Amino acid sequence: MESSRRAFNQQAALSAAGFLFAPKLALAANDKPAILGGTPIAKASWPGWPVIGAGERDGVAKVLDSGDWYRYAGSKGTVDAFEAAWAKTLGVAHCQATSSGTTSLVTAFASLEIGPGDEVIVPPYTFIATINAVMLHHALPVFVDTDETTAQIDPSKIAERVNGDTRCVVPVHLGGGCCDMDQLLAIAKEKNLNVVEDSCQTHTGEWKGKRLGTLGDAGCYSFQNSKNITSGEGGAMVTPRADIYARANAYQNQGGGKVPTDGKFTAGGGNFRLTNFQGAILVEQLKRLDEQSRIREGNAEYLSRLLQEIGGVGAKKTVPGNTRNGYHLYVFDYDPAQFAGMKKATFLKALGAEGVPASGGYAALNKAPWVEKMLASRHYKRIYGDQRLKKWREENVLPANDRMIETAIWLTQNVLLADRSEMDRIGDAVRRIKQHASAIAKA
Repeated sequence: MESSRRAFNQQAALSAAGFLFAPKLALAANDKPAILGGTPIAKASWPGWPVIGAGERDGVAKVLDSGDWYRYAGSKGTVDAFEAAWAKTLGVAHCQATSSGTTSLVTAFASLEIGPGDEVIVPPYTFIATINAVMLHHALPVFVDTDETTAQIDPSKIAERVNGDTRCVVPVHLGGGCCDMDQLLAIAKEKNLNVVEDSCQTHTGEWKGKRLGTLGDAGCYSFQNSKNITSGEGGAMVTPRADIYARANAYQNQGGGKVPTDGKFTAGGGNFRLTNFQGAILVEQLKRLDEQSRIREGNAEYLSRLLQEIGGVGAKKTVPGNTRNGYHLYVFDYDPAQFAGMKKATFLKALGAEGVPASGGYAALNKAPWVEKMLASRHYKRIYGDQRLKKWREENVLPANDRMIETAIWLTQNVLLADRSEMDRIGDAVRRIKQHASAIAKA
């Protein structure tokens, strides 16, 4: 009953805002495609990002005038206010703000005492920060293959990569969705592994009605400039556990946090503090997050139906249980066989010519040259030994991820904030490219 009421209210709000039941544009998709000299279908500019309002300006001005720009032990500024608001929004006990999404991950691993000799299970289809955070602790990232249908880590392949040195598994909620978290959490419990959710791309995503990032031992968020809630740079680690929070609070403040209260530095750490300028911006950004997210969700659902009608393109599958997608990215598949064998790069170029700002997404992180360079360093050789690193290389074969990279296409979150009519234009652009696929492929 509650889910039905929520769905009705969402549809009513979107309809009132003009994002539902908009008439489909009668565009001439049969006309010559823009890449071959035709007129582009889609608009030349899309909604700008970030969205800046009077609240952000006033909040930053107040911090500026106060002179209380940075956060220190015992202060009660905008960072404290945001931490409390973010924890309440997510429904989690503890929130520790950090200087970036990367440092939120670094802080989480430190709080779980991940270090040299430990192995951490990660996906290969993620931003470099996920792996950097592991390797900054001189732990060993162990890659598990991707589920091609979802672009998420494949939980069914995790158990086979676990050994006596495995300490943690990191599900990355790519784009705003997630894998089967019940399955992943069950494996983690069985194997006695910590779970750190990389939620840097999902701020409103849910698993069975509970916010992603609040299901494991720790969840990490990014507020970098492109993110759905942003302060230019910034991050936060949340946790239901008081012991993890206490260590995180100390670690991000050079080892001197709220516990103990005598102000002495009692542990190692670094300066990963968020400033009150950023806190002020985030407090205001949070106020419009849910409304913007509902618009993205409505447009994503509509666009998915359009692409399905066209054929040869289609949105990534949502796992049952993933009750809400954060849609930092809209990820869909492209089948060259239904576009006259057109290469993905050509398809992207044709979309760009039509005015659709799509991209090809991530490369295979497990094959990145810098990862091999790190493993070949004297530090990693000394910690793990030649035999373990040899086995790591032998196991680092991820065919599903390799295949998916050849077909995945991205649209960024600001595209989904456009008017509903622009989703029709995206669909018409894809339809036009498909109708003229042979000519485009030959050209």
